[in-house]
Amino acid sequence: FLPTVKNFRRKKIAKEVRAILEDMVQKREKAIKSGATNYHDLLGLLLESNNTNDNKSKMTLDDVIEECKLFYFAGHETTSMLLTWTMVVLSTHPTWQQRAREEVMQIMGSTTDPPTLDQVAHLKIVTMILYEVLRLYPPVVFLIRQTYKRVTLGGLDFPAGVRLLLPILMIHHDREIWGDDADEFRPERFLEGVSKAAKHPLAFFPFGWGPRICIGQNFALIEAKMALAMILQHFSFHLSPSYTHAPYAQLTIHPQFGAPIILEKL
Repeated sequence: FLPTVKNFRRKKIAKEVRAILEDMVQKREKAIKSGATNYHDLLGLLLESNNTNDNKSKMTLDDVIEECKLFYFAGHETTSMLLTWTMVVLSTHPTWQQRAREEVMQIMGSTTDPPTLDQVAHLKIVTMILYEVLRLYPPVVFLIRQTYKRVTLGGLDFPAGVRLLLPILMIHHDREIWGDDADEFRPERFLEGVSKAAKHPLAFFPFGWGPRICIGQNFALIEAKMALAMILQHFSFHLSPSYTHAPYAQLTIHPQFGAPIILEKL
């Protein structure tokens, strides 16, 4: 720990977040014991795992707090960045913005009610756009996986316990996989679905893949489709002249200088 201004601020914020979550957990535990509430939400399900005789499956207070922090980050930060980059991209591709709006208006009309799940399921163009944005600006730049048994990959033999880094951003922009237009916004590449969008059926994995795929994948996509549909339904938008395109990769990809977008009510 270096005593810099940023590190002191991070430490202070971490303490405040922990104190808030610890208080929430303790209050919920008391409410559950008194019968005033149940396990029908995320925090309740996490606490329910402790009502077992198997000590190996029980979660400590630290475990519960870390899971709550993870779900907040995964459910808020990544989805907000997906919507931010989608609006940036559609601002620079007005034809696709209009195609998406026409689809939304055809399916949803001019109602002020939120879209239903059935309506969301029929938003094909919106889905293609979101997939392409996820490819260009994946919510997580890389993933780390650890081998649990000996495995051979690409002619190399890895024993159990080796940590492998999966560079999602690099693979999503690989011209050998996606073609010479790998850096271009072309939603039509997903016209026949994810598996046929690239030369390899598993080349698109913004949420990971396999048994440890992001459990919030479907929810995040539904949330993004609903939000984007409601924006397209009521607004047109374009980039402010002050916008500077500078994707900045940390764990997620941020617009380094923000994304000032001008909305006009339809």
